[in-house]
Amino acid sequence: MSDAVLTGAASALPAALDQDAAWEGFFAQHYEGVRAARRIFAGAGVRRRHAVANPLDEDLSGWSTGARMQRYVQEALPLGKQAVAGALDAAGLAPGDVGLFAVATCTGYATPGLDIRLAGDLGMPPGLQRLLVGHMGCYAAIPGLAAVGDFVTARSRPAVLLCCELTSLHVQPAQPDLDQVVAHALFSDAAAAVVVEPGRSGGHRLAGVVARTDTSTADHMTWDVTDLGFRMGLSPRVPDVLARHVGDVVAELLTGAGLRVEDVAGWAVHPGGPRILDVVRDELGLAEEQLSASRRVLSEHGNCSSATVLLVLEELGEVDGPVVAMAFGPGLTLYAALLLPD
Repeated sequence: MSDAVLTGAASALPAALDQDAAWEGFFAQHYEGVRAARRIFAGAGVRRRHAVANPLDEDLSGWSTGARMQRYVQEALPLGKQAVAGALDAAGLAPGDVGLFAVATCTGYATPGLDIRLAGDLGMPPGLQRLLVGHMGCYAAIPGLAAVGDFVTARSRPAVLLCCELTSLHVQPAQPDLDQVVAHALFSDAAAAVVVEPGRSGGHRLAGVVARTDTSTADHMTWDVTDLGFRMGLSPRVPDVLARHVGDVVAELLTGAGLRVEDVAGWAVHPGGPRILDVVRDELGLAEEQLSASRRVLSEHGNCSSATVLLVLEELGEVDGPVVAMAFGPGLTLYAALLLPD
């Protein structure tokens, strides 16, 4: 039984970018002649999102990957620091109290990484243990949470998980490629952090984690490092694969705790896109209102890769009852976590 309790959370967002303005001011020209592009942008479920590199001000589509990585470090450090400091404040902890600092990201790399740089900047102890969860994609927050939860339970010391994703640094050169249109219509930037502590009352305890990877569909979602940033591959068949597996994953997660779908008080579902949420709703028999937090995050923040499910948990706020967090990504992989009131 896990002794790990979520006790603090915070996020940090760069400047907002209006979806319609992004289309009219940049992507309409970027995808001129791609007839479906405007429809994809309009149907993405996104009203605004956030970008450290606003395409209305600067076009990074021709930048080298090296230049993008330098920009990643420059932009990620202040966002990550704000999110971690806010989560520690919410938990009532000081940086010196942290035993493990885990960072999840798939949009930027540097050595020394964010974990080392932020630990030093925040004043975390020199004996701090660190973990980098790299290139797992949109579901990385949940295996990250599982890892810090195991540490907290085994070591009886607090841990912090930071998810920091800057997808705006990876705008791709103009091509008549619908995968890229979908990615550019959905993805956004954010940093989000959670604090996990041993046995403290008043939060939600990490009670279980279930994973499912369907390797037969590995080509349905890809995130390739190229000379011009990271390039998304996204098949329209992803929702169909999710539909085959989400019911079994949730059943396994809840059965282990003696619960049913009807017992869940809060759903934090990664809004990979509108169709993803529709599939989860329909396969689990949920009411539309039960996914309202996910819909709001998609509308107001876009898909922020690994940070998104933490934003949905933050949007849910205080929930008096069990919470299920779910996220999906390359593999195809589904991850789900059960959080029980402590």
